[in-house]
Amino acid sequence: MTELPRDQAEPVGRRIMTSDEVRRALVRIGHEIVEKHGGTDDLALVGIERRGVPLAHRIAGIIEANEGVRLPVGSLDITFHRDDRASSERAPRLRGTTLPFDPAATTIVIVDDVLYTGRTIRAAMDALVDQGRPAAVRLAVLVDRGHRELPIRADHVGKNVPTSRDEVVHVMVQEVDERDEVVIERREVPVGVA
Repeated sequence: MTELPRDQAEPVGRRIMTSDEVRRALVRIGHEIVEKHGGTDDLALVGIERRGVPLAHRIAGIIEANEGVRLPVGSLDITFHRDDRASSERAPRLRGTTLPFDPAATTIVIVDDVLYTGRTIRAAMDALVDQGRPAAVRLAVLVDRGHRELPIRADHVGKNVPTSRDEVVHVMVQEVDERDEVVIERREVPVGVA
């Protein structure tokens, strides 16, 4: 059986966030970001490609609705900064990094869908610093599932979800997956593997 790419596979498992819960979590994150920063001056959001980008745009829209200011939103492609990418993998699909602002003297909130080992965020910080040195970097994630391998923690979390290492958390967003929800499922272990 051929495994479908994550964007095409239909996750089956236990739903842990509905569309409404995703919306409420993002609203709360938007409020927390502004409160922690003390306003919106010199503040920007950067989504990690793929699902972090639409989440960052949604948070920017929430902040605009409440504060009357549209924060700049960038996107970060971390492909070449990952430390867990095997050289034997097929050519990665690059999406590019776009920062429509000068990172210097800006507090940047990195936005991602799931925080797990911390390696994606480490790669994101490396990719971000390649573009310039921000005044400060913060992290907002929709789901924090634990199991950190690096000393990284989120400043803003939509939902903390205790998981085991044999579970997978799938975040689906309307812009990519045509629906909003978060599903947790048990990873299939190949036959003969203990």
